Amino acid sequence: MKSMTGFGTGEFQDQRVAIVLELKSYNNRYLDIVVNVPQSLGILEQRIREYLKDRITRGRVEVYLRVRELISTLEPRVDHHLVEAYAQALKSIQKTAGIRKPPGLEHLLQLDGVVRLERTGDPEDLWPGINSSLEQAYLQFDKARVKEGNATLVDIKTQTARIHHGLGVITGQIPQIEDAVSRGLRERFSQVLGDQVEEQRLLAETASLLVKHSINEEVARIESHLSSMEELLAAREPAGKRLDFICQELNREINTIGSKSFLIEISQTVVQMKDALENIREQLRNLE
Repeated sequence: MKSMTGFGTGEFQDQRVAIVLELKSYNNRYLDIVVNVPQSLGILEQRIREYLKDRITRGRVEVYLRVRELISTLEPRVDHHLVEAYAQALKSIQKTAGIRKPPGLEHLLQLDGVVRLERTGDPEDLWPGINSSLEQAYLQFDKARVKEGNATLVDIKTQTARIHHGLGVITGQIPQIEDAVSRGLRERFSQVLGDQVEEQRLLAETASLLVKHSINEEVARIESHLSSMEELLAAREPAGKRLDFICQELNREINTIGSKSFLIEISQTVVQMKDALENIREQLRNLE
């Protein structure tokens, strides 16, 4: 089980270039990969994206690639179409303003885009170095996610232990619930009918009321959900979404117990279990 937050960096250098690649990730419901590379290396962006998609299932992942050339492969390029457009515009300005002297080369060279530097090398030549940096960064990044994920697992297990304890307390109160229902119903019958209480009818009404207040099914389902949660946590595979679904089911069952119960001990225990469950859900937001 890994955290969705992590950081890693990788470097590569040879006689031609120095490369630095950084990985950062944050919590996100789905996988969202943002790759920031120099414009001239845009053709390599998809390779970086595919590398990460094969290894990460959830979170926002940001990639920052910096390439510094030690031997320049940049050459000036003249945009002839832009030069012609600028020349026509300058002639129009000259005519409108009544300027006799025509625009010179020094004027054209000051205009944006007339001359630009372009890389003459093939971006593919840089891929081995970029790939090496990416692998280094990912190893560091993944190690950080595992470390934080393990710490999160410890917290989650502490909270599941609280829920287990609460469930034990509630289970121990079931006989008191049944006894309170039986005594309460017998007292009401006696108040209305006095000594003319029909035992068979009383037993039937008691059974019906016990079914209404029974929490045995909810207790069994909570035990099952906790077992499923612990299996997923032990598997240490990406399971954040499935764990969140289990939390929703646990919340439903715990709320049902709270609504059925009229014992103060159970009501207090339900509050404690819901607090533990909310802590688990907070922690799950950081797991892949």
